[in-house]
Amino acid sequence: MELGTVDRTPPPFFKRGPSPLSRLLVLGALAMLLMVADARLQWAQPLRVGLAGVLYPLQWLALQPVRGVHHVAHYMGSLDAAQQAAHAARAELTRQVQRAALVEHLSQENRQLRALLSLRAHLPAQAQGAEVLYESPDPYRHKVVINRGQSHGVVAGSPVMDGYGVLGQVTRAYPLLSEVTLLIDHDQAIPVVNARTGQRSLAYGMTSADNQRLELRFVSVNADMEPGDILTTSGVDGIYPPGLPVARVVSVQRRTDSGFARIECAPLSQPSNTLQVLVLKPHGSARPQISAETSAATTPPPARPRRSSPP
Repeated sequence: MELGTVDRTPPPFFKRGPSPLSRLLVLGALAMLLMVADARLQWAQPLRVGLAGVLYPLQWLALQPVRGVHHVAHYMGSLDAAQQAAHAARAELTRQVQRAALVEHLSQENRQLRALLSLRAHLPAQAQGAEVLYESPDPYRHKVVINRGQSHGVVAGSPVMDGYGVLGQVTRAYPLLSEVTLLIDHDQAIPVVNARTGQRSLAYGMTSADNQRLELRFVSVNADMEPGDILTTSGVDGIYPPGLPVARVVSVQRRTDSGFARIECAPLSQPSNTLQVLVLKPHGSARPQISAETSAATTPPPARPRRSSPP
């Protein structure tokens, strides 16, 4: 028999095998049998434990990407929450700083207003309140600008005070604003009197840009002047009413090579942090005016020229 004529195919039974339905029924019955046996006899418990131990590394590796995603999401959420909390804290800190500055400003303004009100009741001249707007940008000139001008009755030469003493004098009056030159300016001078001894003198502003002091010039070296003496306005200039507090003597230097003493004074006012001031009318404007009839009655008639007799 030739090899090409031999049939090498398996029999039909082994080629087809059992049908899929038969396999399903057999395997289902086997599974039910195993489950019932395991439920009754617990024979598969050691097998499950062993498989769980073998499969745990694979489960751990499979869960790491999920855990990494959760960790990154939690970190990003925490970072965003921390940034928002920090931003809110900075905003709240800014509001608190602004509020603290406003409270400090209002407290200082309240103290100055109380001092002005208590001082205004004892002033001998009419006064009106004003607010300091800004200071002069020139560091060598001590001037401030207030929000009262000619339309409010302020004139050049009006004395200006804060709640502690004489601050300066109006040197320029505009319709709505006025320029006040402080006593510590080197171009200012004010007649003062020692409240203890009654000695009169002139107080001049110091020429230093950073020294807020006054200087008494042309005071005899033998004058009775001691540190701590209070100087008030004398009123002899016709501008400042008498009795206003001006300065306190801080140092007296009596030099043997000069006939005058060097006396420095600290102003009682607060030029650097004054917010509210009082503007007084000049002392000379309160003097009584002499009428024309009274002037004519009190003025002697002019003398008639003598006629020369003919030669």
